[in-house]
Formats: sequence, structure tokens, C-alpha cells
Amino acid sequence: MTSQIIYNSDLRTTATHLQSGTIIETDAPTDNQGKGERFSPTDLVATALATCMITTMGIKARSMNILLDGTTADVTKIMASDPRRISKIVVHIHFPKSLQIDDKEKAILENTARTCPVERTLHPDCEREFSFNW
Repeated sequence: MTSQIIYNSDLRTTATHLQSGTIIETDAPTDNQGKGERFSPTDLVATALATCMITTMGIKARSMNILLDGTTADVTKIMASDPRRISKIVVHIHFPKSLQIDDKEKAILENTARTCPVERTLHPDCEREFSFNW
């Protein structure tokens, strides 16, 4: 088992990662009857995409003797209705100015990010927009 989720009431949950004991709380968003005081479940999906992209690039970079420390991502989630769903996720990845790698290495890392497990799991109707700011 990966995690355990408890519904606390008032559209809030607590998720516990069983291996580490790390806790994440979620709230329904303000546009869907919630308080918006925590990540919403759909926020976590969009955030999972960006963290997966950076993590898989980190794995690949490690095998290439490249350090991606300090790399950041800006994530925007766009919702649609009828049915309510994520219609688009925009991820802008920013690399440290000190990172000096060639175009081939950049292409390898970008391809790794674009084919991460979360990206491959998302429904094809969910549009993705990525930028890599070297």
C-alpha cells in the first residue's frame, strides 16, 4: 500500500505516505465549494507532473554527471467544466544560470522530462505545454 487518506470533514483530507510518514492535506478549491487553504487534488496532479519531470531529469542527469541542483518549475493548472476536469497543465522549467551543458545534453534531458511516468499517465485530452529555460 502506498498511502492512506482520511476524510476530515469540510472537504479536507489528510493523506499519509506510509513508507515515510509524510503528510499532505488537501482542500477543495474555492471555485468548487472549498476553502482553498491547501493544495486541491487537481493541484496535486499538476504539481505531480512537474515534480516527475524534474525528478526523471535528475535521474538522467545523474547518469550523465550533470547536477540540476537549483532547477525550479512554475506550474499552472487550467480547469474545464462539464465534465469538471483539468484541461491544461503548463510547466515552465528554469535551470540555474551556472549550468553549462551542450545542446545534445539539453535535448536528452528535455525528452526525458516530456516522457516521464506522470506525463504518460495523463489522459490525452489534457493538454500540456512545456518550456525549458536554459
